[in-house]
Amino acid sequence: MASYLETINSAEDLKRLKVSELDELAEEIREYLIQNLSRTGGHLGPNLGVVELTIALHRVFQTPTDKITMDVSHQAYVHKLLTGRRERFPTIRQPGGLNGFMLRTESEHDAFGAGHAGTALSSALGMAVARDLQGGSNHVIAVAGDAAFTNGISYEALNNIAAQTRRMIVILNDNEWSIDRNVGAIANYFHRIVTNEHYKHLHDSAAKLLQRLGGKAVRNVARKAEEAAKGLLWPSMIFEEFGLTYYGPIDGHNIPLLIETLEFLKREDRPVLLHVLTQKGKGYQPALDKQKKFHGLGPYDPETGETKPAGQMTYSEVFAQTLVYLANEDERVVAITAAMPNGTALDLFRPHHPKRYFDVGIAEEHAVIFAAGLATQGVRPVCAIYSTFLQRAFDPIVHDVCLQKLPVVFCMDRAGLSGDDGPTHHGLFDIAYLRGIPEMVVMAPKDEDELADMMKTALTLEGPSAIRYPRGVVEGVERKSRAEALPVGRAELIHAGSSARADVAIFALGPMVGMAMEAAEKLESAGLTVAVVNARFVKPLDKEMVRKFAAQGAVIVTMEDHVLMGGFGAAMLEALDEMKLDEMKLSVPVVRVGWPDEFIEHGKVDQLRRKYGLTAEATVERVLALIPARRTAQEPDAEPRPRTTMRRMAG
Repeated sequence: MASYLETINSAEDLKRLKVSELDELAEEIREYLIQNLSRTGGHLGPNLGVVELTIALHRVFQTPTDKITMDVSHQAYVHKLLTGRRERFPTIRQPGGLNGFMLRTESEHDAFGAGHAGTALSSALGMAVARDLQGGSNHVIAVAGDAAFTNGISYEALNNIAAQTRRMIVILNDNEWSIDRNVGAIANYFHRIVTNEHYKHLHDSAAKLLQRLGGKAVRNVARKAEEAAKGLLWPSMIFEEFGLTYYGPIDGHNIPLLIETLEFLKREDRPVLLHVLTQKGKGYQPALDKQKKFHGLGPYDPETGETKPAGQMTYSEVFAQTLVYLANEDERVVAITAAMPNGTALDLFRPHHPKRYFDVGIAEEHAVIFAAGLATQGVRPVCAIYSTFLQRAFDPIVHDVCLQKLPVVFCMDRAGLSGDDGPTHHGLFDIAYLRGIPEMVVMAPKDEDELADMMKTALTLEGPSAIRYPRGVVEGVERKSRAEALPVGRAELIHAGSSARADVAIFALGPMVGMAMEAAEKLESAGLTVAVVNARFVKPLDKEMVRKFAAQGAVIVTMEDHVLMGGFGAAMLEALDEMKLDEMKLSVPVVRVGWPDEFIEHGKVDQLRRKYGLTAEATVERVLALIPARRTAQEPDAEPRPRTTMRRMAG
């Protein structure tokens, strides 16, 4: 006999099951997730927590006509299983497979693609207003975790919902976690609602009536019970003040109750908010015991929950370890994270300096302005924020930090390709959005020892700085006992070649230095003299080092884990233009190695690099293609090739 899950090839199949069969379906889905994600990795805990809620949503509503948005959407795995993607589910987060988040191009049931927090309410409101303008009657439902309400965008949306649409459902999925435990006044506010016994009693009475009755009578009774509870506890509930009728909290794992409640709410002719209580990691003890670990992880043993043995330290861990040492030396140093203490490894800093550790919730803009305020008073704030999330704080970086030349240090974890998480999480744009800002210093270390040195350097500066470093394990080099400040804007010549004159000069940034050395070895085996430069600084660029090799007539190669447009290679071209090389009768071909002007899909880093030509082999091919033309152009009787033409060939 086929399992219930095996019969679900669309949401319509779900509606054919009896309500009494849905609990068994939920258990099958949990087991399916645990087994499949043990092989691929993924966001296990969040999805185990929304199994019943997602079943109820698809039982009551009709996608794609009805629109469901999910904040962040890393909890959309169950939604994917119920909307025709069950057979492809084993491919999730794998090259060419299903995306780990909602993706509009993947399915018509994915109403809105998301990967960052705070998007569900605003996007749902846009859909609801569009429906109203077009005279539609479909339903729009926004599912937002309690962590999303630490994000300012959610409140900007709340401020507009009641004024701009006549009908919309907001579901507050409350599990007290984002990746780490939620922090701040909003988290405490939700906790008070949940734990007050008077409110719970009144809510339970209303819920029982809701299940037993129907129509106008239950609407009136339920509202009276809820209003009595709210009046007893707080004169004005925050959501009511925003114009949303509040219901809850209810058990987010009780499928019949969820279905009855959603059927009731879909008949409401006003914006409503349903507060549901769920348990992140429900049904899998390892995920319950280690909430942070099982938010998102790689392959694991499904029986024990153990992951593969840890190898070397990660860049995140080296960052945190170094920050502890620097804070020991300088009492002005403080650390700031935006709800990512585990991901940035600042949870390793917190025990050493708890009073100098600040988690502001999913609020990157606030984090940056908060840091700016600290800096005005002589404090040295270090903001540890993923490259992809720091994008949200661009305006505060410009206006509140750089314009005032405040010494805030931005440590950008996950800079470069972020592999399995895909385009919402790749850190491929930070050089482009930072290097154009006056006063900003931008650095990228080639290894963990240099990361520590750059952190020390940043704390000596009188203005803002940013350090970009990759996800994953470090290079494994021997580290100095103490970090040392680097001379700002000075690159490092790490391979000089076999003669004083180089045929090729490779300027590599950050983790691309290893690939540059590999390319140099291959080029030298082809008879060329190659120099390799560890660029270290994107801004200020070491123009003297650039001029040195340009004057030698070398082919200049730039290598970066970043988009080419506006990136390190673009900075090199700008520097060469400024040098007025035409007056020196020099033409300098430039080969730029980096990511193209498109959003890069999810997949294994090595596979994606091969696909897009970010390899030593592809770099060598491009350089060798230039060399014959280059040597012909340098023959005494040959006319020099225009520099702009050579650049175009190389670009």
